[in-house]
Amino acid sequence: MSVLAFDLGAGSGRALLGEIESGNIRVTEVHRFANEPVRVGGRLHWDVLRLFHEIKQGILKAKHAGHRPQSIGIDSWAVDFGLLDRNGELLGNPYHYRDPHTDHVMEEAYRIMPAGEIFARTGIQLMQFNTLFQLYAMKRADSVALEHAAALLMIPDLLRYFLTGEKVSEFTNASTTQMLDPGAKSWDKDMMGRFGIPTGLFVPIVEPGTKVGRLTAAVSEELGVGRIPVIAVAEHDTASAVAGVPADRQDFAYLICGTWSLLGTELEAPVVHEQAYAWNFTNEGGVGGTFRLLKNMAGTWLIQECRRIWAVEGKHYEHGELVRLAEEAPPFQAWIDPDDAMFLSPRHMPAQIQHYCRSTGQAVPQTAGEMMRTVLESLAFQCRFVLERTQRLSGREFPGLHMVGGGIRNELLAQLTANAIGKPVWAGPAEASALGNMAVQWIALGEIGTLEEARAMIRASFPPVAYEPERNDDWERAYRKFLQVAEAGRQAN
Repeated sequence: MSVLAFDLGAGSGRALLGEIESGNIRVTEVHRFANEPVRVGGRLHWDVLRLFHEIKQGILKAKHAGHRPQSIGIDSWAVDFGLLDRNGELLGNPYHYRDPHTDHVMEEAYRIMPAGEIFARTGIQLMQFNTLFQLYAMKRADSVALEHAAALLMIPDLLRYFLTGEKVSEFTNASTTQMLDPGAKSWDKDMMGRFGIPTGLFVPIVEPGTKVGRLTAAVSEELGVGRIPVIAVAEHDTASAVAGVPADRQDFAYLICGTWSLLGTELEAPVVHEQAYAWNFTNEGGVGGTFRLLKNMAGTWLIQECRRIWAVEGKHYEHGELVRLAEEAPPFQAWIDPDDAMFLSPRHMPAQIQHYCRSTGQAVPQTAGEMMRTVLESLAFQCRFVLERTQRLSGREFPGLHMVGGGIRNELLAQLTANAIGKPVWAGPAEASALGNMAVQWIALGEIGTLEEARAMIRASFPPVAYEPERNDDWERAYRKFLQVAEAGRQAN
């Protein structure tokens, strides 16, 4: 029983084939490709047609390798979308969530509906690139695409539509838009109307695990494959990653570590009270009727941007080299608040980090090793800060933290996180999103009975690596100083 999972991240995409053999999961990467945004005329876009081309290449490569997957599923990042006209044609390349067209739009939006009311109605963390604010920004700008749009599809919905011709919106990704009523699991059309967003754009919502359709006859003929079923998996990659967490208990905490870091827990109902709003947590849809209480945080984006800038300047660092330099750098010299808005999309990340340290009265990192040590310690301390708040909001005390995603390949970050939280970190698997994607497909096909069974199978197939905390008084003192620095940064910036 093999399935084909497409896992699309903000920098790259993969096609992975999953097979179950004697109760174990075997994963084979059949295709990997870049996913680079394109800047045109001052705007930042996703090259979504190139992504669709790469998905077709993944199906072809699976065929050429002799595989015959029983189904296909796609997961990707959240909030971004494509617009279709009345003939089903795409109205331009989708905006990238880092495009500045949403700058300052939240302040104006709050004049229409207060921030507290938006959160109470949706349970979603208020961030300027959320779909609600993107659409409102387009409305304010008299967007021609929005004016002529007949349907809105989130990125994985759009790619699935290209494959099948079927227009539906999958629940976990729809929940991130800040336009969904989480209790009713339906679009909040009253709120859309108040913002002047056309309510007719929004297509029916389906649960993860829904068999949406099959490859169209045209796609099937082009690729020389059968009419393979396409399943709406947990299409938000974080929802898939949480489904792929190899937890052996229901009350667990997770850290999805990649370009973004997402830390939270899985609950039966959203938490939308005043404290969750004040701390700007989010409640996103999960698999099996669950909700993901979590906080979006900066992740390895900070490291990626430093590497990119250094490469432009002629200094090329491999990932392993930066980790070694960070290990050699002295600890507890300086920190940043990784979630400060100044780090969202700066033109020069290393200079921005230095500016933050200077403005908060700290030692200014000069070398690449010092810069990386500052970033990694800050990410670890931010995890502790958010984990403590997650425990308070959920009423649960977690014995440790499950860390999954590509960030686990940075063993220093995993160890620093264990040190910062003072609890074990169980790292793995790196491909949690793809495995969660596969798990939902297998459940839909009847190969696996429940999500708990799938997690047990993932745990047996990909045993996590445990990082025990190396705690001492220095870590506790450093954390208190980190909190003071973050507060000083809010005052200074």
